[in-house]
Amino acid sequence: MTTFDQWGISPELIRTLQHHGISTPTPVQEEAIPVLLAGEDAIVQAQTGTGKTLAFLLPIMDKLKADRPDPQALIITPTRELAIQITAEARKLAAAREGISILAAYGGQDVERQLRKLHNGTQLVIGTPGRLLDHLRRGSLTLGAVRMLVLDEADQMLHMGFLAEVEAIIHMVPKNRQTMLFSATMPDNVKRLARSYMDRPRDIRIAETSRVTLDSIRQILVECTDRGKQGALIELIRTHRPYLAVIFCRTKRRASKLNEALQEAGFASDELHGDLSQSKREQVMRAFRDAKLELLVATDVAARGIDVEGVTHVFNYDIPQDVDSYIHRIGRTGRAGGKGVAITFASPRDIDALRHIERGIGMKLERRRQEKSETAASVSRDTAGKRESKDSAGKGRRPEGRKPAGGRADEGRRGQGSGKGSRERQSTRSTQARGAKPSNTRSGHASRSDSGGRRGRSERGGRRGR
Repeated sequence: MTTFDQWGISPELIRTLQHHGISTPTPVQEEAIPVLLAGEDAIVQAQTGTGKTLAFLLPIMDKLKADRPDPQALIITPTRELAIQITAEARKLAAAREGISILAAYGGQDVERQLRKLHNGTQLVIGTPGRLLDHLRRGSLTLGAVRMLVLDEADQMLHMGFLAEVEAIIHMVPKNRQTMLFSATMPDNVKRLARSYMDRPRDIRIAETSRVTLDSIRQILVECTDRGKQGALIELIRTHRPYLAVIFCRTKRRASKLNEALQEAGFASDELHGDLSQSKREQVMRAFRDAKLELLVATDVAARGIDVEGVTHVFNYDIPQDVDSYIHRIGRTGRAGGKGVAITFASPRDIDALRHIERGIGMKLERRRQEKSETAASVSRDTAGKRESKDSAGKGRRPEGRKPAGGRADEGRRGQGSGKGSRERQSTRSTQARGAKPSNTRSGHASRSDSGGRRGRSERGGRRGR
């Protein structure tokens, strides 16, 4: 069995990995780390949730020199959320390397704070293209000492239109560098980028990754009309009782409207999309990671790369238009050997997209026709009535007496609870926290004992209005 210590990695880093419950490498780490430790360029293709972040962070941390204050490694990533996640993982490893400083540079953050950190010296910079270019133009960041360059989620970076920015940054990094390109897919524009800026890269592909990822997730197709989708979703949430769930919508507007409907129905939910300020996005993600929210309604771009411990369910409220998007979406659950559930809603007009997805993953989704029950109908009527009350009382005003998420939002958002039910919930969550094992992925996802959600659910005493 392969272990990290056989590659000559420093004992301090090995002990840090063991402290976080990481003892053996994942397949992508087993293939990539020896190549990267040897200083070779590499193109690594593997799906999300396979431990790609550690595959490049570990070699970087092993090589950084604490006595050199200039940036020696640069990691470029497409989204702020992903930059934050990578930084969190890097700081865990940096605890084993005294004197190593890390800077996360992304938009919406205090620029002066970033400037002070750069002035005081930092060895590793992790950032998004726009903010990195801002620092380069100011002269606050120089890349002359960079010897290791990582392009993470390269396919999404180019899909989001960052090619010009990424190339501008690459031109400022010395040519005698090691370049590491990580991508879930390998479209032509990513291949062209690799050919242009890499030196005889090693091609590392984890061919079975998507199959393994899919096998750990129960995939259900719910056939319904677009009009009946909202009621079907609400009923399924109440039936499956997820611990944490991500709900994907096609557009920002649909995500916002659905989140409003879920909140009106009594769920602890919030939305994540590009129209939110950075501080709001961070607030939402912090609440979701802390399980103060149970439902996150998101668009594809906003949720790209998000790895949160405890996501038991993914709902494709709007069907994705291609196979890669489908795999990326459902990959938010069933991570690190755990089990998950992915539920996709499809109306008759979605049949072509559905067939394309099933051909791409080589399997048929488990069919289920969702009939609108009395419960769902009641919810829809109740929600409509509340909205009318809200409109008449004034836009944006919360209806009197509304209980968010059946009491859970009060517990999570204010950190308070009363009565026996609250103490039981807190006790259950504390037991979970003590028993959860960190895992070998971006966020250290701890698998749950079942895919249906939180243990001790029966003690909740009618959660979500039951």
